[in-house]
Amino acid sequence: MWLSGTRMWHNPRLLNALADLLIGVASLLFAFSGAQLLLRSSLFPLREVTVAGEFSHVPRAAIERAATARVAGNFFATDLAQLRSGFEQLPWVRRVSVRRVWPDRIEVRLEEHLALARWGDAGLVNTFGERFAAMSEATLPLFVGPAGSESEVAKRYRAFAGIIAPLEVRIERVVLTPRYSWQLRLANGLALELGRDLASDRAERRLRRFVASHASTLGRIARSHEYVDLRYPNGFALRVPELKTPEQGKAHDAAPRALHPATG
Repeated sequence: MWLSGTRMWHNPRLLNALADLLIGVASLLFAFSGAQLLLRSSLFPLREVTVAGEFSHVPRAAIERAATARVAGNFFATDLAQLRSGFEQLPWVRRVSVRRVWPDRIEVRLEEHLALARWGDAGLVNTFGERFAAMSEATLPLFVGPAGSESEVAKRYRAFAGIIAPLEVRIERVVLTPRYSWQLRLANGLALELGRDLASDRAERRLRRFVASHASTLGRIARSHEYVDLRYPNGFALRVPELKTPEQGKAHDAAPRALHPATG
């Protein structure tokens, strides 16, 4: 054992490795002590937390509570991750960025959700097609679809709204059924059955045919319309309330009453 120890002390490589280890441990201890000093020191007080961004739905009181509840210690001690988490829990906040600004300030920047539509009875959908838990009194279209389809429904809503724009009526409801069939309801009460997307005939194409032929078909009929089925290759089926008979039950209400040719 004594001989082995003697050889170690005469081995430069082992001595250098041991020295490096001791220096590394000392450096870690020094860094830890320095960090503790910074975290506890009164020389670096946190004097201000600023919140930037444009928000119309996030109350100022909620912002102040989120800031003060998670600010603790000096400029270096405040946990930015916890501070960010507090703001992210506010219903209308979509994104949060937090950074330290030397020498005594923390800057928070908030991005608020912009509501595009309602999602069933479970919150709202923003302009990015993301669902979030909040309430709004604004007049918004209603989206209905399978879980996870929010982004697709939002994208197709924009496409449908652009196509229907010449009719000067807004879309009140967009439905994507579990069988991935598209249905629209317009603000004038007209329901449009677009059907499923086909490789050669997507729902947008069928809707364009309907809009293009509207002036020469439905636009010439001086009565209210209730339901149009667009799932035809060269036309559409129309249902008008006046054509119902008293003995026709609800089961027959879904049946089309007339077929009108469509262009395209």
